[in-house]
Amino acid sequence: MKLFEHEAKDIFRAFGMPTPPGGVARTPEEAKKQAAEVGKPVVVKAQVLAGKRGKVGGVKFADTPEEAARHAEEILKMKINDLPVEAVLIEEKLDIQQEIYAGITVDRNERKYVVIGSGAGGMSIEELAEESPEKIIKHHIDPDFGLQPFEARDMAIAMGFSGKSINKLAGFFLKLWQIVKARDVELTEINPLILTKDGRFLAADARLNIDDNALYRHKKLIESLKREPMELNERERAATQEGMAYVELDGNIACICNGAGLTMATLDAVSLYGGKASTFLDLGGGANAERVEKGIEIAMKYDKVKAILVNIMGGITRCDEVANGILAAKKDGDIRAPLVIRMVGTNEEEGQEILAKAGIPFLKTMEEAAQKVVNLVKEGA
Repeated sequence: MKLFEHEAKDIFRAFGMPTPPGGVARTPEEAKKQAAEVGKPVVVKAQVLAGKRGKVGGVKFADTPEEAARHAEEILKMKINDLPVEAVLIEEKLDIQQEIYAGITVDRNERKYVVIGSGAGGMSIEELAEESPEKIIKHHIDPDFGLQPFEARDMAIAMGFSGKSINKLAGFFLKLWQIVKARDVELTEINPLILTKDGRFLAADARLNIDDNALYRHKKLIESLKREPMELNERERAATQEGMAYVELDGNIACICNGAGLTMATLDAVSLYGGKASTFLDLGGGANAERVEKGIEIAMKYDKVKAILVNIMGGITRCDEVANGILAAKKDGDIRAPLVIRMVGTNEEEGQEILAKAGIPFLKTMEEAAQKVVNLVKEGA
């Protein structure tokens, strides 16, 4: 479960972590009021569960409340990574001396939490790791003892800080660790953590992801958020409502299957023949014609899709039902890209006969189907 920046900062403040003064606004009028209360130049930040907001215009600076209102009006009309911006965070514009990165996440290889810090914050930690790995300091936390004060101070020293700054920065790492323990956190980070010219450390940004498997322990928190635990786009929301497993990827081939294992194998087969999947869509067991049609409809709403691969292994899912669903989707105009079908199992012959009468070709092996759909995409490129 991902929290919005302003939600994460509420938790940060509850644990005694300083953040810039400000507040949330959902209208330009509220943004103007918040900026007036700050009484100084402000930053207007889109509240959306997506990264790199600044690169797409989701972060703007304003010298007056009126300018803050104008920026808020622009940002509230935006979509970032296909997610609508429904709120902005208005905060004091800081006088920055240095931008720092501080975070804690799970290192699954080591089966431990790892503290990560860098004196070169303000950019993606992944980019920093690639371009300047020597600037990233890591320390694995012993699960029996937790993060100790001396370890937090060692992190600050290794990041190049001295004097009073060591204890100040160490305090942020220790507070992050307290939050991790209290909230079952998978990832939390401050990027940037600001050192101001007058010597203050402030969490200028906040990211907090809570383990979905632990949400039952945080019912009061979820209730206080007054929203669904997951922020989904239109397609993800539709698939969830239908009980389908749906994940969007970076490719252009929508893979619609029944069963998570078969869907994963289909993605691998597409990759093997030089293609890239755009969609992992598991219809689940016992999918009827209506469910198949709905799955195709959802997949086709993703603008990256250039072709569809339907791969069905009939068990409790009947191939004739799948075929009827495909026909219904075609009749309703849902299929607007090349379609490749592989369908075997229960009522296989009946399903193939339905497709044959409608002039829709089908294949019998996953390898043939994957190769064909990849070739169709390449020919259409």
